[in-house]
Amino acid sequence: MRWIYISPHLDDAILSAGGLMYEQVHAGNEVEIWTLVCGFPRDEDLSPIAQSLHAHWGFHSAEEAVHARREEDLRAAEIVGASTVYFDYPDCIYRRGRDGDWLYSDTFSHPHVEDNDLPSQMASTLAKRLKPGDRLVSPLAIGDHVDHVITKRAVEMLVRNVIEELGISLSFYADIPYLLDNPSAITPVEEVMQRKGQKVSRKGLSAWQKAAAAYESQIPLEFESMKKMRKAISKYGRKGIYLWSLP
Repeated sequence: MRWIYISPHLDDAILSAGGLMYEQVHAGNEVEIWTLVCGFPRDEDLSPIAQSLHAHWGFHSAEEAVHARREEDLRAAEIVGASTVYFDYPDCIYRRGRDGDWLYSDTFSHPHVEDNDLPSQMASTLAKRLKPGDRLVSPLAIGDHVDHVITKRAVEMLVRNVIEELGISLSFYADIPYLLDNPSAITPVEEVMQRKGQKVSRKGLSAWQKAAAAYESQIPLEFESMKKMRKAISKYGRKGIYLWSLP
């Protein structure tokens, strides 16, 4: 059985469900992480938001950032036993409009009108790689990061076009750390979706924490420190990990 986790960025899927991936791999399943928004930008200029984030991450260029973050992701995926697939869509902090202006000054905003076609492009790209019987897991887009919202819209297009035809099951994971910052955000989800949990073993929890720690550039902004990250993941995953699906 092949489980496919759709990850907007190079850390989202493992931060959100790394322990579950570990358990699935050790139960004999194939687990793949498909990261959509991790392409190399076409120019060397950086938007103000990119400059700010690069300063926090410790990178000087977009090319350096993408290379380094892919290396972090490869290390993290190896720890939980997953394989990786990278797509070429650039992060929102690197995207320009047709007039050359930057599309985003804040990553937590509504998708720009010039990104309206992006979900359908992503859906088409994903559809070409899906196989009958796959189990697809998408982010819920909790936190409303623009790239998470666009990713979820792409998956919703797959529902209308190919998922039922191929007999693919679809479920959703809660976006970590955004859910931790706003636990009540899951309430409207549970009004329309059913949740199903799976326990995570001590080994699975440990692997999850080690995998998350591989994202060295991201931890300070996402969790403040490695210690707080390990504590947050332990608290979130100690009772198991939930996935949500439509009834």
